[in-house]
This record gives sequence, structure tokens and C-alpha cells, in this order.
Amino acid sequence: MKTRLRIGAGAAWWGDRVEPAQLSAEQGQLDYLCFETMAEATVSAAQVRARRDPTFQGYDTYLDDRMKAVLPGCMKQGTRIITNQGWINPDAAAKRIVHWLKEFGYTGVKVASVNGSLITEHVLGMTDKILENGKPTSTLKDTLISAEAYQGAEPIVAALKAGAHIVVTGRVADPSIFMAPMMFEFGWDPMDAAKLGQGMGIGHLMECGAQVTGGYFSDPGFKDVPQPWNFSFPIAEVEPDGTTVITKVAGTGGAVNLQTIKEQMLYEVHDPANYLTPDVVVDFTTVKLEQVGPDRVKVSNISGKPRTPTLKVSIGCIEGFIGEDMFFYAGPGALRRAELAKTILTERFRIVGLVAEEVRIDFLGINAIHGAATPADAPEPYEIAVRVAARTATREQALKVGREVDGMAVSGIGHTGKRVPHAERTREIIGVWSSLVPRDKVPASISYFES
Repeated sequence: MKTRLRIGAGAAWWGDRVEPAQLSAEQGQLDYLCFETMAEATVSAAQVRARRDPTFQGYDTYLDDRMKAVLPGCMKQGTRIITNQGWINPDAAAKRIVHWLKEFGYTGVKVASVNGSLITEHVLGMTDKILENGKPTSTLKDTLISAEAYQGAEPIVAALKAGAHIVVTGRVADPSIFMAPMMFEFGWDPMDAAKLGQGMGIGHLMECGAQVTGGYFSDPGFKDVPQPWNFSFPIAEVEPDGTTVITKVAGTGGAVNLQTIKEQMLYEVHDPANYLTPDVVVDFTTVKLEQVGPDRVKVSNISGKPRTPTLKVSIGCIEGFIGEDMFFYAGPGALRRAELAKTILTERFRIVGLVAEEVRIDFLGINAIHGAATPADAPEPYEIAVRVAARTATREQALKVGREVDGMAVSGIGHTGKRVPHAERTREIIGVWSSLVPRDKVPASISYFES
């Protein structure tokens, strides 16, 4: 059994930067590098793309970039990789990783793929209530496109026990990816809520990458960090009991301090005493934090409670379309012209018979974020972008937004700045609903490939 484990974060979401992961692979002296590249809507969006594009392989579209960047460093250092970049096709992702291993000349490397999270065909028979509104899940039947349950760490541990050097999964709970190495290396029992509570708490600190090293933290003049263009991803130095020091690669920007740790600890946690995960219920209220050196925070005494009998499932549904575009005004009177433009568009949408569930005409720089809560005496900006959006049942109706905004170029008012359409201005809406399924109804399966 290892006496200390070094686990690094390689990504916090699909669009995250690649360079910090490469730096950690090369200089982090890691035992494990873990990539979290999914959000609640990722799998649903992937399903939509797969329906439209038969060439789409179903895994993280940046998988190639990430593997090319980190495989040389990881193989040289003996670093194992755990990643949920498999999205809706972990097998294809594993085969692609094998391809890059061979390209780099690494043979005999075992890659595992974990499946089982996709339960689209069975979800309506496994659960009966939508958590957000209490309605029956059967009401989603006609619009359902995907359903994925949040699996836990145990299948990853099983793959590691079988000798996998790289494990790629589908929808696994974000912190479980980071806790799996702790369970494997330290021999933690899956029912040991005390150890798993600490481990999942550490996984939660790691899952959002640079957010714990200064990213999404800086507020100039209030919370300043050095070199915010040069963030590295965090590294967890874990002891067998789960006590951990969070740190980062020396010489990089950002910071690891009590503030960054506390902000990430409470990020997306509705009840700090009962943070629900597939593996354990985490209790952060008992945590002990200590600054033990520059960019080094010791985290201990996170508690755990027995895991629930159910798993969360995210259900993706088609919910119509959004039509969206914008135009601009600048200089004195920009707000006055924007307000008249809003009146014009409101009338023209009536003339062309726009059928929409919701229409928004917002002024970026005035009320686009706070809406009706914007103070009446808010200072007038020097320039304004007018954002126009409508939510509709059909693409045909959504297209009317862009067509009427185009008309503002010469049939609008003075000084209208109009961008030339360069991209699709309508998009399909994927709504994500939640429910619960019995965990024994979501078995995992593991496949193995070798370079």
C-alpha cells in the first residue's frame, strides 16, 4: 500500500485549457491524472449531435488534444489516467486512446472503458417522478433523447485492480473520478463512510480544476492573485486516512489558500452537511483546514454518512428552439435608440406572427443580467448591445428572430450597428430534468483494450 498518493486534475469541463494538464503530467510527479470533462447537458448535447452527424464518435471532442499533450509525460512518469471523456461512447474513446499510445510507441498498455451509465431505453420504467416539478417521468416520453445515471467510483476501482493503466468512463460523478485512486491504492472499503466522506470531499475540491488554485476567484482590488493568466491545475497529496494537502506546480500563477479552498468547497453544494454522491453522503461541516505552507492547504476531518439506495439520473429532452441575434449602438443617446429599437422589434414580431413561449430583448450593459431588478437610475453606458432571443416550438418560428434583426440594418433607426450573420442563429434546446433510480438497476460493465 502506498504511503502517499499524488493525484492531479487534468480538466474541469469539456472546454478547459490543455496546457495546465500537460504541465502537471510533465512536472507534477503524479501517480494519477484525472480528467473531468462533463456537465449536466454534455451527454444530451452529444446525443443530439450523434443523431445529426453519423461521423461523430460520441466522446470528448478534445480527447485527441488532451491525450497528445499528456501521454508522453504520463507514460514517462508512470502516471495512470482516469477520465470521463467517454461521454456516450466510452469504448470508442478507449480505442482512440489506444491509437495514440501506439502512435507514441507505447505498447502493452491496458485501457479500460466503463459503461452502464446510459439508461435511455429503460429510464421511464425505472423511475416515476421528476424531482424539479413532481410530475411523472412518463410525461417526458415524447421528447426524451437521453438519460444517464451518475455512477460511482467502484467500477473504476475494479478496472484498476484488473491492471488498467488508463480508465475512461461515461457519466460518473465528478468527485468519484478522483476518489477511485484512493480507494484502490489504500484499500478502502466501499462501505466505509468515514474514509469515503473524506475522499469524496477531496474529489469535490479537485473536480473544478483551477477553481481551487485561483481560477474563478480573482476580483481585482478585493481578491488578487499573481499571474492569473498562468493558472495550474491542483494536485492532491493524499495520506492513507484521506488527510490531504492541496497544492500546485511550483512557479505557476494563482494561489492555493484558505479562501480558494473554502470557495470551492461550498461551490454547488446546497447542504454542506449532506452533499449527496453515488458513493457516500459527504458532511463538510466537520472539516479542518490549515495553511501549512505557501500554496499548501491541509484538508482533514471531512465526515461521511452511508450512501443512498438510489442514484441520480439526468434526463435530456428536446424542448423546442431558440432564435437569437444582436445589434449595437454607441455614443450619446445609445440607450434612447436601443429603447426605440425594442419597440420596433416588438411590433414587427407581431406583424410577422411570431409564435413564441418567451421573447426577451435585453440591453447588454444595462439589464441583461439583472432584468427587472436593474435600478431605475443605473448610469447610461456609452455603448449598448441589444440581444434579441425567442423560445419557440419550431425552428421555423425561431428563424423569424434573425430575419427581423437583419431588417434593422436599413429599416431600423439611425446608427444601428449590425453584424453580418456568420453562424447559425437558431439552436435546439435541450432541457435537463432529474430523477432517482435504484442503484442496483444500473450495473456497470468494463471492457479492456491494449496498445
